Amino acid sequence: MQKERLFEAAAAVFSRVGYADASAEAISREAGMSKATFYEHFANKEECLAALFAYASLSFREALSEASSASGLDFQARHRAGLRAILEGIESNPLMAQAMLVETGGAGARIAELRDNALHAIAEHMYEQTVRAAERGGGPAFASPDDAFAIVGAAFVLISRQLRTGHPERVTDLQPLVERLILGLLSQRES
Repeated sequence: MQKERLFEAAAAVFSRVGYADASAEAISREAGMSKATFYEHFANKEECLAALFAYASLSFREALSEASSASGLDFQARHRAGLRAILEGIESNPLMAQAMLVETGGAGARIAELRDNALHAIAEHMYEQTVRAAERGGGPAFASPDDAFAIVGAAFVLISRQLRTGHPERVTDLQPLVERLILGLLSQRES
């Protein structure tokens, strides 16, 4: 419970002032906790951001798995459901999304590596899901993990831009575009 409150507070502070100007004191104050409580959970703000990244990445992978694993859905509906779950998750917690997708850009090499690893893990998960579904006769699979990473990377840039600029109006407005990217790469596998 304390850690989740600190995650929410960290997301708010990172989003409001950026990573460089954030501090353990500001995060603990935002959470309504003492600085000592912050340090019980994290060594510093970098460790907090790293833990926040791991927490958010796991949440996205779980949402993707749950939404896209519904039985009886064809491959297009599975991808649509998984994408919708992720976009709705981002839209429902814009501060977390801003902290993870925008503010990590200036957080240094370690955080950049964590961000890249998280994006890779989501892409690997997508790739494995399409392979398993294809083996069961549930549609095409990505040709390689790189195809899935191309989708995740494109979505990352589109969502980051939306969070920074407000274009399009809502994160979920990106769904048709990202769906076309997914289905376009999947259709290449069939040819």
